[in-house]
Amino acid sequence: MNYFRLLWNLYRQKRNIGKTKKQIEQLQKKKLEKLLLFAYENSPYYRKAFEAEGIFKENIKTTPLEHFPTLDKRILMEHFDELVTDRRLKQAELLRFDENCQDGGETYLNNFHVVHSSGSTGTPRYFVYDQAAWEQMLLGIIRGALWGMSMKSILKLLAEKPRILYIAATDGRYGGAMAVGDGIKGIRAEQRFLDINTPLTKWSKAVREFQPNIIIGYPSAIKILAELLGTEAKALHIKRIISCGEPLNIGLRMFLESAFDTEVINFYGASESLALGVEKRSDEGMVLFDDLNVIEIIDGKMYLTCLYNFTQPLIRYHISDQLVLHEAKSDTDCSFTRADVLLCRNEDTLWFEKQDGSREYLHPLSMEGFCVEGLLDYQFCQTSKTSFEMLAETKKSAVPSKITKEICIQVRNLLADKELEEVQFSVRFVEQIIPDKHTGKKPLIIKMMEDDENDQNEHYRKAI
Repeated sequence: MNYFRLLWNLYRQKRNIGKTKKQIEQLQKKKLEKLLLFAYENSPYYRKAFEAEGIFKENIKTTPLEHFPTLDKRILMEHFDELVTDRRLKQAELLRFDENCQDGGETYLNNFHVVHSSGSTGTPRYFVYDQAAWEQMLLGIIRGALWGMSMKSILKLLAEKPRILYIAATDGRYGGAMAVGDGIKGIRAEQRFLDINTPLTKWSKAVREFQPNIIIGYPSAIKILAELLGTEAKALHIKRIISCGEPLNIGLRMFLESAFDTEVINFYGASESLALGVEKRSDEGMVLFDDLNVIEIIDGKMYLTCLYNFTQPLIRYHISDQLVLHEAKSDTDCSFTRADVLLCRNEDTLWFEKQDGSREYLHPLSMEGFCVEGLLDYQFCQTSKTSFEMLAETKKSAVPSKITKEICIQVRNLLADKELEEVQFSVRFVEQIIPDKHTGKKPLIIKMMEDDENDQNEHYRKAI
């Protein structure tokens, strides 16, 4: 996107923040009607699904959204080729593109940005944005990252050429990394990516060399960086921290604000829509981007309708996060819906002791995305300070030795990246991965260690 066009469009999108509730509802309704009609006319799946509910072209605009059919991950994967509105897009071809593409920023057919979801097993899910949708999403991300700043302050910040450090998983088609990279280029800022698989011994050096003044990334990783830097963290004069990819609890927010002596912006996104909302202060709740999405909560379940992606329309798509919606507070200048995010990604980090006495970790987001034929589900279990195992649930027809070999190759590569070759790893086959009885979710990481070992790790667990 042209730099000056980006600034103009950012200004226009920022103006939505000051609109009244009624104006936002009208804007949302107009965008929704356009999306529903486009999906009906261009997606064989949606035409069939709508008509099965008695919804046709002539009554689309008068039918309430709650009467439209819902969508989930299983349906999306089963009907991908007939759900997308561009007939050139085929799920099998996207899989080959993903496997053969070396550059996460490369577009498919020179137009489509392909996001590989971080789902745990089986065939990967892909979320596809054409260039127009990608640019709308980038504006949402930039607006959120600079939330609370006037256009004048933004122009002043950009004129100073900010140096932005991004700490997260960066070695794949992760939507966050792809979007942050393109967004930083769009505002002509300097950037440095620090992958979470980089050994901790290299983190401090990278930061000292680059001298960032804005940090974006997983809050658990930024916390680790703050602990490595110690008093040097304040000396960086960080202007703003943007937390993303994980939940940010109040305690961790306060720690980061104190460690870097700056404000923390908590950004909320997902592969299905990379720009969902932002939280500037914990007591205000998450501000949802009503001008980009429609979010419904029905019987405790979250359903997303992304208003800007016409290539892969996601209409009433079920997302496993749990939100409690609130009306905008009367004393604020933004009428967007507020939400309390009760439950989304929240995993333990695996910490290990190395032979030289130092410590290193594996981040849960670097351990997702294993795709092995015959593997249905998996879970990592830390058994000691120097060992862990994978619990693997497989198809009945699967060959355990073949699965073990493939898993070990992938895990050993991961350990080598973090210089943790001495850590012991094994695979244990189980009949079923059991969901957590309190949340109903299957945690990616569990720990079965001695009490004294768990006590040593309690400090890290509380912050994640």
